[in-house]
Amino acid sequence: MTTTTPPVTLDDVRDAATRLQGVAHRTPVLRSRTLDALVGAEVFLKCENFQRVGAFKFRGAYNAASRLSPQQLARGIAAYSSGNHAQAVALAARELGTTAVIVMPEDAPGSKRAATEGYGAEIVTYDRYTGDREAIAAALAAERGLALIPPYEHPHVMAGQGTAALELLEEVGELGALLTPVGGGGLMAGSATAAKGLHPGIRMVGVEPEAGDDTKRSLEAGRRVSIPVPKTIADGQALHTPGELTFSVNRRLVDEIALVSDDEIRAAMRFAFERLKIVVEPSGASPLAALLSGRVSGLPDRIGVIVSGGNVDADRFARLCAGGE
Repeated sequence: MTTTTPPVTLDDVRDAATRLQGVAHRTPVLRSRTLDALVGAEVFLKCENFQRVGAFKFRGAYNAASRLSPQQLARGIAAYSSGNHAQAVALAARELGTTAVIVMPEDAPGSKRAATEGYGAEIVTYDRYTGDREAIAAALAAERGLALIPPYEHPHVMAGQGTAALELLEEVGELGALLTPVGGGGLMAGSATAAKGLHPGIRMVGVEPEAGDDTKRSLEAGRRVSIPVPKTIADGQALHTPGELTFSVNRRLVDEIALVSDDEIRAAMRFAFERLKIVVEPSGASPLAALLSGRVSGLPDRIGVIVSGGNVDADRFARLCAGGE
């Protein structure tokens, strides 16, 4: 009989938490009586929009980058990302005294590109609808001798992302369900590893935009399914297939995937701004959208939500909240 060792464990997440202590922010957990009344449950929002670089991605990027050898750090780091992982790797590289080269889509939000450059990274662009960002980044890393840190297909990245859920559960105690946005699956894989490791009965609910339901289709098929690159306002979730490593975790630990429309995401962004007084980017608002629109049935009495990020510039935020884009 053979056994398969999971790519990330609860101990890995705990180790990442120790490494991130004093480097990453321990982000706040917000409550809203209005939200509780609308949902019919106690809702605990883990606000990673207050994390360094404005998103949970710094956790995984720093956890992975900080484990590189001095020789690797001296050569530099490469990554590919639509925005948040780009910023996270750029900042992690700066914190560790090295450089970063980031492959970003040409249509990445301007605020995310500007922030990435502001942390000192070099940007290489590509067309997300025709180019293969993984191949471009791999070739670049090989050519320049850089250490490649992917946005989710990496055990240390997944472990770092899981520290958000670990902190939430340490602060608020056992929850009946935990909702997270799903793009490549790293946040969910790390969160599910931490949450199920601490409380095996917790219900793990991933949320995807309707146009980008690759993880839902993959879980239903029992294998990774590819779809055309989706066009959705949730740019952080505009992927065509789940990661191989992340899917190996999520197919075991995720209980269900809920889908939300772009209009429901817009409404959730408005709600968060008007009622909670926080700015949330589209991908970060998708789990809140699922709750507000009734996309998840049979909810337990206590629910956690990972609000994954808040990186959206003022003009785009205003357009989205007004129903645009």
